[in-house]
Amino acid sequence: MPTASRQPGRLRPLRTVLIFCLFIGALYVIMGVNGIWTPKLGLDLQGGTTATLTAKNTTDDGAVSADSLEVARGILAQRVDSMGVGETEVTTSGTNQIIVSAPNVQKEELLDMIGKTAQLYFRKVYDVQQSETAITSTGTTEVSTGDAGGERAVPALPTPVPSPRPTSAAEPAVDFETLDKMEPSERDEEEFAAFSCGKADGTAATSPTPDVTDQFLIACDESGSYKYLLGPALIAGQEVTDASAGVPSNDVSWVVTLKLDSEGASKFATVTGELNEAESPKNQFGIVLDGRVISAPSVTEGAITGGSAQISGSFTQKTAQNLANVLKYGSLPLAFDISSVENVSAKLGGEQLTVGLTWGLVGLGLVVLYALFYYHALAALVVASLVIAGTLTYALIVILGEAMGYALNLSGIAGAIVAIGVTADSFIIYFERIRDEVREGRSLRTAIQTGWVGSRKTILAADSVNLLSAVVLYLLAVSSVKGFAFTLGLTTLIDVAIVFWFTHPMMTLLGNTKYFGEGKKFSGFEAAHLGKRSPLAPKNIAVPAAAATEGGE
Repeated sequence: MPTASRQPGRLRPLRTVLIFCLFIGALYVIMGVNGIWTPKLGLDLQGGTTATLTAKNTTDDGAVSADSLEVARGILAQRVDSMGVGETEVTTSGTNQIIVSAPNVQKEELLDMIGKTAQLYFRKVYDVQQSETAITSTGTTEVSTGDAGGERAVPALPTPVPSPRPTSAAEPAVDFETLDKMEPSERDEEEFAAFSCGKADGTAATSPTPDVTDQFLIACDESGSYKYLLGPALIAGQEVTDASAGVPSNDVSWVVTLKLDSEGASKFATVTGELNEAESPKNQFGIVLDGRVISAPSVTEGAITGGSAQISGSFTQKTAQNLANVLKYGSLPLAFDISSVENVSAKLGGEQLTVGLTWGLVGLGLVVLYALFYYHALAALVVASLVIAGTLTYALIVILGEAMGYALNLSGIAGAIVAIGVTADSFIIYFERIRDEVREGRSLRTAIQTGWVGSRKTILAADSVNLLSAVVLYLLAVSSVKGFAFTLGLTTLIDVAIVFWFTHPMMTLLGNTKYFGEGKKFSGFEAAHLGKRSPLAPKNIAVPAAAATEGGE
């Protein structure tokens, strides 16, 4: 009795195409849920802000060390990138300037990112009081070697902003032991008692004490809610080797972990040992950047040795990450003045984008015309592959822009346009391999599978070369050229996905239809068009094992 059975060769290609389309659809669902439908644009397309920082002379002959300038450039680049701003450019200019350009960022935002140009220092807290002005509610923090515990008594707001006052980047002129034993003078205490962080008009007041490392400092937290009487700088920011934010496995609160070098670890052990024995608020140390107290954690355990500590408290993910960024990138080897800050217009980039997209569409049109002329009805598969590739590329660029700050610039668009040729080339390689198989006497349906086995090696080799070129270019290039390399690499990976999970399965499905499978007129599979004199009739020719196994995939 005859029985009906499923035909895997027909069902597998359809299943592959449907799953692939569902995946693309899921990406657009993610975009819709998050309300993001447009990609982040680079400085040349979106506009943004450019700031010029001029280094102060630090040598006797009035010159700025080139090495120090490069180190400062690298730190500023890390600082801006850590804030999630894509497509930033941080470059040196001349012998004493650094230029920072950031898209999608206004003047005030950029100043918040790069304005922290002073040195970072740890100072003992001798007194803390509420300021008479600008009183707001703030969080609290503690420091320990592991899980924090005990009383949380110190107000702190770990979100760095630049101070309006100039600062000194000089190292302490007095040895550590002497600075550690210094006590505030009567004058320091009188000035502290009389000082208020804000003026009557709501603006920030200027501290009566200069930010000098071997002297006491009167400073406020960033909201102006609390004022601190701080001792001399005991640990410099350069002695912090690493800092990170995270949630311990046995806790649910965000913490900041910091590590110090050997010299900093020795000082830190001494200071924390002394603070642990003191009464509040003298059991606290202030983390000071540009004359502002970024955080003032208390010591809840004994002397912290080993050069590693953990700051915990009422952190959110953002405030913990901000404090970690300050600790990790806060110190610069030079002091800078902000020479200029300018908003950049996207008008010129918009004009170039219009020209680029116009010629991109012209190139796409030529590819379609060539496909129609040479592949007849199969041109629909070429166009469908290009449409799917474009749809997937757009979704990934939008999602990556939101997830990792990737910003699309003109160079990136050039990389996307190059992808048109890459996708079309993969189809040509596959089709020509099918022609070769038909000329050798195989039926069309068999040729589609054996041709795939042969052509995919060539396609993978070509895409591997493109991907390797993109990776090398990305690692070696600077500024906007990285955008071209990143987009080229992304679209190359997309081409592999398109060929494996759309073009090949669709070619298999078309080969199983009567119109294409029998090589009807203008199908693109006509016998004469494939280089075969007789009609394409199915033949019982053995199919290689690899083709038989993967024929439906």
